[in-house]
Amino acid sequence: MAKIQQTFVCQSCGAVYNRWRGRCEACNGWNTIQEEVASAGPQSGPAATRPSRARGRVFPLEGLTGEAKEAPRTPSGINELDRVTGGGFVRGSVILLGGDPGIGKSTLLMQASAAMAKSGERVAYISGEEAVGQVRLRAERLGLAKYPVELAAQTNVEDIVETLSQGQPPALVIIDSIQTMWTETVESAPGTVTQVRSSAQALIRFAKTTGTAVILVGHVTKDGQIAGPRVVEHMVDAVASFEGDQGHHFRILRAVKNRFGPTDEIGVFEMTDAGLAEVPNPSALFLAGRDHAAPGTAVFAGMEGTRPLLVEIQALVAPSSLGMPRRAVVGWDPNRLSMVLAVLEAHGGIRLGGHDVYLNVAGGLRISEPAADLAVAAALVSSLSGAALPSDSVYFGELGLSGAVRPVSQAPARLKEALKLGFGKAITPQGRGETGERALPTEALRHIADLVAGIASGAPRRVGGRRERGRDEYAVPDDPF
Repeated sequence: MAKIQQTFVCQSCGAVYNRWRGRCEACNGWNTIQEEVASAGPQSGPAATRPSRARGRVFPLEGLTGEAKEAPRTPSGINELDRVTGGGFVRGSVILLGGDPGIGKSTLLMQASAAMAKSGERVAYISGEEAVGQVRLRAERLGLAKYPVELAAQTNVEDIVETLSQGQPPALVIIDSIQTMWTETVESAPGTVTQVRSSAQALIRFAKTTGTAVILVGHVTKDGQIAGPRVVEHMVDAVASFEGDQGHHFRILRAVKNRFGPTDEIGVFEMTDAGLAEVPNPSALFLAGRDHAAPGTAVFAGMEGTRPLLVEIQALVAPSSLGMPRRAVVGWDPNRLSMVLAVLEAHGGIRLGGHDVYLNVAGGLRISEPAADLAVAAALVSSLSGAALPSDSVYFGELGLSGAVRPVSQAPARLKEALKLGFGKAITPQGRGETGERALPTEALRHIADLVAGIASGAPRRVGGRRERGRDEYAVPDDPF
């Protein structure tokens, strides 16, 4: 007889307990622990209670020196997708793709599978959520129905592995999604931690033994975790996140983990009627339609991996009628904004304690690098003073707690991108450490007070209740704005 083991597993982090608890001690989640039943296999007699320990085999150890071969890759046919993966799909690798519902994951994978099938590769698309007819309707809408992609609507992992093992192994297998898969080795319900982990392990074993690249689609939970528990992220070779806002037409594919390539590259796509279109010049997309004469806007020259990216930073500073002024941020770190406001008050002489502050990264892009500090500070000072920043200037630099403007990496690439888009000046830190000729005329700043004084010199002054341009009205830092 098979011995039945009852365990209680947290559906958020995968922690295992021997009894039910209301709160998980590992992730502090409430009501996330569920009972799961697993079979321990046939046992009989007293010897069954003692696990048998087989003697291991000896394997050779190698040194660090030797010939290192590049992992063989298969191009996907989509340049932005190949950029994120590091040049194509590595044979035998497993990629976990996550994203919000309706963001375009299935559309991207359908286009990638059709592009690979067009080149003569065998591609299989296994859907656990949609019927074959629904997948065909999407392919017809995208104009991809003529390409030889093998479709199936199946959720049993053993059946999927056995079917794909017949004949020549596929070059690419897409599993949509991993939450719907189940295996007969465990008795838990589909979507639980045990089923997701066991199903993913069976598919990973198939990928490693056959050399097939497997893409697992994972849903994003309320906490932003891919495929529910994060245990799947540790099992796969690469984790990619498909980001975007439903109110904007562009999507960003970002590599979170990649054993065979960089983890800081992004691919930019634009959602159109014919599917996802590649965006070779994202800076022009994010800067399209900006108001050049509006106060409170600054262009930030950022970096996403090896790709320079120019985005517009928008700030609105307005008098507050509340006891505690509001601080609202979209697309940036709120804690970073609090630090920039404190530096402006302490070292720039800008009084913002009685003002509401709203900050937005135009286009819905999320920025994480501290090089945006200078652009954010310039947008805040411009909004408070009412002075529009020069429309042909870009800003980048990190602010220290002492008010110093610190250098950032990859300054030449930022300047080159700004020059290519027609900008005529860059406000940068001193000592950027760039080599070669300057790609763009620059104005080097040493302290945040230099930035405030430069903006205040062109700010409009109030005369009789109206604003006029002047240079003697504002003193920094005694009476700023």
